[in-house]
Amino acid sequence: MYTWSCVERCVGWRKARKILLSAAVFALAAGLALPARAGDDRAVKSRVAPVYPEIAKRLKITGEVKLEALVNAEGKVKSVKAVSGNHMLGAAAEDAVRQWRFEPGDGDTVVVVAVNFTMN
Repeated sequence: MYTWSCVERCVGWRKARKILLSAAVFALAAGLALPARAGDDRAVKSRVAPVYPEIAKRLKITGEVKLEALVNAEGKVKSVKAVSGNHMLGAAAEDAVRQWRFEPGDGDTVVVVAVNFTMN
């Protein structure tokens, strides 16, 4: 295991600071819930975590995908459409949200949800 002074000596203090900052950002991102949250108008009863696409893992692509889900009165998702985020992650997020279940409501509603993809 390397100590901080060893890293500093080997790569220089600027690079060492950048490594430390990257590690802190990674730790913060890893602490975020996966999947994220649903809109305030319909509570989520059950969630299915997305399958991280292998190509996105290899390319170390992370980020948030926002989706619009059309939810029927029983709480089942009828359709999902990605509205922002990385296209490589969008399909996996859509597949996961299609399996989510929401609290029953008065009728069909559009719920905006966000799914976070982070490297563990």
